[in-house]
Amino acid sequence: MKIKKRSWAEPFKIKVVEPLKMTSREDRLKAIKKGGYNTFLLKSDDVYIDLLTDSGTSAMSDYQWAGMMLGDEAYAGSKNYYNLEDNVKKYYGFKYLVPTHQGRGAEHIVSKILIKKGDYIPGNMYFTTTRLHQELAGGTFVDVIIDEAHDPDNLHPFKGNIDLNKLDKLVKEVGVKKIPYVSVAATVNMAGGQPISIQNVKELKVFCDKHRIKMWCDATRAVENAYFIKTREKGYANKTIAEILKEFCSYFEGIWVSAKKDCLVNIGGLLATRNWKVFEEARNLVVVYEGLHTYGGLAGRDMEAMARGIEEMVELDHIKARIGQVEYIGNLLIKAKVPIVKPIGGHAIFLNAKKFLSHIPQTQFPAQTLAAEIYIDSGVRTMERGIVSAGRNKVTGDHNYPKLELVRLTFPRRVYTQAHMDVTFESIVEVFEKRKSIKGMKMIYEPKYLRFFQARFEKLK
Repeated sequence: MKIKKRSWAEPFKIKVVEPLKMTSREDRLKAIKKGGYNTFLLKSDDVYIDLLTDSGTSAMSDYQWAGMMLGDEAYAGSKNYYNLEDNVKKYYGFKYLVPTHQGRGAEHIVSKILIKKGDYIPGNMYFTTTRLHQELAGGTFVDVIIDEAHDPDNLHPFKGNIDLNKLDKLVKEVGVKKIPYVSVAATVNMAGGQPISIQNVKELKVFCDKHRIKMWCDATRAVENAYFIKTREKGYANKTIAEILKEFCSYFEGIWVSAKKDCLVNIGGLLATRNWKVFEEARNLVVVYEGLHTYGGLAGRDMEAMARGIEEMVELDHIKARIGQVEYIGNLLIKAKVPIVKPIGGHAIFLNAKKFLSHIPQTQFPAQTLAAEIYIDSGVRTMERGIVSAGRNKVTGDHNYPKLELVRLTFPRRVYTQAHMDVTFESIVEVFEKRKSIKGMKMIYEPKYLRFFQARFEKLK
């Protein structure tokens, strides 16, 4: 018998097992109600399959664990810092490195150095913590992503691209002096893990050089972005992930990275640049907010794990399997006619809650509702990426109303098997089939900043 398609399997074997707690529907109803119907407020013990985030939740390799035993915990000048510095130069291409405890530590420092009150920071769609740091520094974020990014059904292969006409309009309106840098995300989380093309970055570089505007990149998932460039952009099919990543980064003055994603570690971040003046100020500020410039809030063992994770993150088998797992469940959902953001992104599947629960208005938090319902059905934890994440307008005080109202299923790297994907798929289909009986929610507690982490809700009757 001729086999048309060969089966796929994870490119690793399991060495250590972490038991998962199995819960009943009654258990889950009690847990989600106690947590105010916010999946961030669930105890991890009450979660079966945890797709809340890929941040710091990946499984480290034996190579990384071996490196942990070589941690040099000297306060200053740890050898692990220099190993990390070498790999940042080798794979990202930047001369100067400042480690931080995680990505938002780097975002904070970049924002304090580059932004002054009254500035405008254009970018390819906001990210929650990035925008908040920019605002706290006195700036205003302006979305200049292409329109296709706001349409979950549009099949544009690079929905993370910047619309240069929108950027040009902003420059003409506020002036070059009011724009400290263009903030580029690769990939774009809030658009559904969508990539930006090298061609678009090249065109942006020409524009920015002409106007003497700096370019900085959130390169947290730049390896996933590199994979999409390899598979979707003309001229890159025969290049390695490492080659594409280094070329991509070459167009930027600097990057910030949450190492808890691509770099395959449980904690850590970095700021890297080719600008000595920015580096000099950053290594000064990191001492104030994070730790000495050769550890930045990290133990030596964490820096060693990060250095080794950088080596592993560009291996084609790894990144192909990582994105392949996301594509696997995404294609099952598309076949079942469950509405998701397309094309399938890099780190997550994003359910289109506006279509999924079309009878629930945005003011009743359909994405928050859907995340709670999936948890109740199966113990699978997802998260909201819609009106709650978007926060409030700082002028009017009303909600921001994003066009995308999404539930994110975020896949940790090297953690779950295909069987876990099947269980997740079946749960979503089960909720989809009973969707018309689901009612929305009201918010009963709202913190001042980043409300999606701690807000609490009640079900409407």
